[in-house]
Amino acid sequence: MTRVNNKVAEITKTALIAALYVVLTVAFIPLSYGPIQFRLSEMLNTMVVFNKRYIWGVTLGCLIANLWSSMGPVDMIFGTLQTLVMTWLSWYVGKFFKSLPAKLGATIIICTLMSWAVALELHLVSQAPFWMTYLTVGIGEFVVVLIGAIVVWLINEKVDLSR
Repeated sequence: MTRVNNKVAEITKTALIAALYVVLTVAFIPLSYGPIQFRLSEMLNTMVVFNKRYIWGVTLGCLIANLWSSMGPVDMIFGTLQTLVMTWLSWYVGKFFKSLPAKLGATIIICTLMSWAVALELHLVSQAPFWMTYLTVGIGEFVVVLIGAIVVWLINEKVDLSR
């Protein structure tokens, strides 16, 4: 494949992940926003262990999906920044593990712990109680990212997601 074709393929894959993130968030709005959330699009966070290009797809998808957030520009800026940091950290930490289960496990832990940023955002903007919100958002994040890890692992057995 030529260099131009490689670049087009990279951009296309990034755009597909971003679009999938938006669809999975907006199609399930009642589950995607607020102090109790099961944002199904967060399953895609686990893809970053295969290739760092997925960081940009998930982050762009988050930015666009947060257009529908009741917190508006605050969520677009800080929610997107949190996603960028969380996915980059997951990718970076994943480089230190050889096995896919360890990489995915680290990602699950990082994503769950990083949900403090969502809780803080909801606390500051909506006066939601921080610790209770951290607990509920963290549980939702853990469940969704765990499911995502399993799904992505199974998909990777059929399709090489690192390419």
